[in-house]
Order: sequence, then structure tokens, then C-alpha cells
Amino acid sequence: MKIGDIDLAWHGHDSFCIRAMEKLIYIDPYKLPNNAEKADLILITHTHYDHCSIPDIEKIAKDNTIIVIPPDGQSAITKLKKKVEIQIIEANDGREILGMRIATIPAYNIKKPFHPKEEGWLGYLIKIQNTLIYHAGDSDLTPEMKQLSKYRAVCRDFIALLPIGGTYTMNAGEAFEAVFNIKPTLAIPMHYGTIVGTIQDAQQFKQLCEKQGIRAVILERNIKVISANPH
Repeated sequence: MKIGDIDLAWHGHDSFCIRAMEKLIYIDPYKLPNNAEKADLILITHTHYDHCSIPDIEKIAKDNTIIVIPPDGQSAITKLKKKVEIQIIEANDGREILGMRIATIPAYNIKKPFHPKEEGWLGYLIKIQNTLIYHAGDSDLTPEMKQLSKYRAVCRDFIALLPIGGTYTMNAGEAFEAVFNIKPTLAIPMHYGTIVGTIQDAQQFKQLCEKQGIRAVILERNIKVISANPH
């Protein structure tokens, strides 16, 4: 999907890649093709196997790939064969990486046990020029998430990638409530179709958004090589 000068692709589940400023950024790479293009930057939201997938990170890591990860994932990343740069980040932190602003907010469950707040797991805010992309990680609708509406006024495009599959995260209705609070310019559902959640959940989410005049897009899963550009 093209958003200004940014290319955004969904690889299923919570896995996305972003091409911007001649860099390739992956978020929670999972079930990637073996010949997927190498990453300049990898963002990991938390250490569950379907988000911090070492086999998938191995596919896209090259020497000097930057991997940003919460503290409990550091030991797994140090086992990679490539000489990557590991940056440990905690919730409510931010830094400049490769000309982009990368910030974090907590991602956690409110009344479910799967993602406790005390684990320090993350959602990411990726600021690329006048576009902000929010990847919620595995989260419910939290007080911190509700505060993100302030970014709507300062960005040309504010893209929210939100889990809708239920069980471990928000369901479609709860994700719509998040959108209603966040007020992004575009909402994209994720965390369905692989472990939990169905395309029907994604369609329900889209319909709820559109009834309120909020643009929502269901991306097709990209299972192909991202490009033929080797590095």
C-alpha cells in the first residue's frame, strides 16, 4: 500500500514492513519467505514466538541491521549469526534511528493474563517526515493508547495498525473503540488469520469504522519477495 512516499506491506498476523527514505523496516517479522529482502531496521514489540521469531529475524538480518527490542529479548537476539546492532528500548522512550523518530508506549492487557503491563512490552510510533505509523503490538485499549489522538493534529497521515482477533488482544469492536479514541486518518486491522481471528473479524472492524466516517483498509497478505534489491 502506498502512503505518500511510504510503502506499507502486511505479511500476516502482526508482521509488517515499511519502505521509506531508502530504508526497509520490519515490525514483528513472522512467517516471511526465505528470500525476503534484508532489513535496515527491525522493531520487536515483545518476546512471544510469533512476534520475536528468531528464524524470521535470521532471514532478514544482515551485518549492521539495527534491532530494537524490549529488555527481555536481548539474550535471544545475541545468538544471531549476523553482526547486528541491538538497541534496547523500554516503554515511553524515544530516539532518532536512520532519520526516523521511533517512540514507544506500553502494550498490555487490561483484564486478560497474556500480556501483563509489568512485562514492559511495546507499541511503536514511527514518525517518517509528515506520516506517523502506530503499531499497537499485542494490546487492549489502554489509557496510554487513548492519548494518541493528540497526534492527529500534527501529522498529515496518522496510520493505526490495530489487533482485532480477540482472545489475546482487542476484538473487532474493541479495536473500533480504539480507533474512535485515537482518530487516525487510516486504520488497518492485524493479528488475525494466523493464530486467532478471521477475515470476518477484519471485515466487521472495517464496517464499524466506515459507519463513523473513518477510513479503514484490509490489506492483502504479502507472501512474495519484497523486492529484488540485494544488500
